[in-house]
Amino acid sequence: MRTITLLQPRRLTIGSGCLQECESYLEALAPQHLHIITSPSQSSVASQLAAKLARANGIVSIDDSIASEPTIQMFASALTRAQGATCIVGLGGGSPLDVAKLVAALLRSDQNVEDCFGIGLLRGRTCHLVCVPTTSGTGSEVSPNAILLDEAAKLKKGVVSPHLVPDATFIDPSLTLTMSPAVTASTGLDALTHCIEAYTNKFAHPVIDVYATQGIILCGRHLVRAVTHPEDLTAREGMSLASFYGGLCLGPVNTAAVHALAYPLGGEFHLAHGLSNAILLPHVFRFNAEASPVRHAAVALALGAKPADSYLETAYAGADKLQQMATSCGITSDLRQHGISPSAIPNMARSAMTVTRLLKNNPREITEADCIDIYARCFDSI
Repeated sequence: MRTITLLQPRRLTIGSGCLQECESYLEALAPQHLHIITSPSQSSVASQLAAKLARANGIVSIDDSIASEPTIQMFASALTRAQGATCIVGLGGGSPLDVAKLVAALLRSDQNVEDCFGIGLLRGRTCHLVCVPTTSGTGSEVSPNAILLDEAAKLKKGVVSPHLVPDATFIDPSLTLTMSPAVTASTGLDALTHCIEAYTNKFAHPVIDVYATQGIILCGRHLVRAVTHPEDLTAREGMSLASFYGGLCLGPVNTAAVHALAYPLGGEFHLAHGLSNAILLPHVFRFNAEASPVRHAAVALALGAKPADSYLETAYAGADKLQQMATSCGITSDLRQHGISPSAIPNMARSAMTVTRLLKNNPREITEADCIDIYARCFDSI
């Protein structure tokens, strides 16, 4: 058995309404300077949290500027606004959580974030870090990963380090009830991609298989329901758990070709990360099924696809099921409808091939020609 290391928050609280326990936890840290990093959509929740904490803590400040997937410059500005903080609270989706994690790590560091892109390059963290997700998708609340867009390179880049794992995480599914159907769909399909890519990974591990399989089952059961019936707390709770399981997969095993091919879509054309994954997932899944039909068939069955005459045919049914789920979630899978021309395919393929950190995990070797073919399949007609 391959040796792996699982890194998780020292305190992990999960359950609807547990934001109240987060308040108690933060109050017990006083007196200090709490700095909340969030998005404009969560500014009201952040303000309510800050008002309650102000009684016990010396200073509580809010940065609600993370309105989109973060760039290196956005992170630099957030780092400046956090000066003097002794505890960083990330509240929101993957973007504010990733920024919060990097701010906490680099707030009193002589390292630049550009020096930390890659695996294990971050030297430490002296600032307390708490994460509270309000979406169900990225798993950033428990993962050792953080992603920023390098606008000059037109490519997303990742920092992977045990120092990015929060000290405490509070997963309150009731906070996700206000997510729009579009955000629910894209983030939920991101969570599903994490679990599928971990389970079918070249470096898959039996411990992580447990988390990945359960996440896939939960997405198959609850994702479409959460999109079409956003008030359904049971569906929201199921997707919060799926996101959590997917996040636990990211450190020890991580993702593969879907994410690698998604990075140019976000980096150059600014498609939301979850949307990019949702468009690519059925095509990459079908491509990879040839290399490991048994594992891909297991994913298909976990999603609710019907067994076919062979593992490979069952796996292909899984690819069809993934496409059906995306359609049911309102995802438009034709890249042309998202403002991307087929003429961009060669450059996207070249960019994707540079993401070797993830491509090495793919169960089937993927060439630049393969990338071109997969991107081409993401257009209804060329």
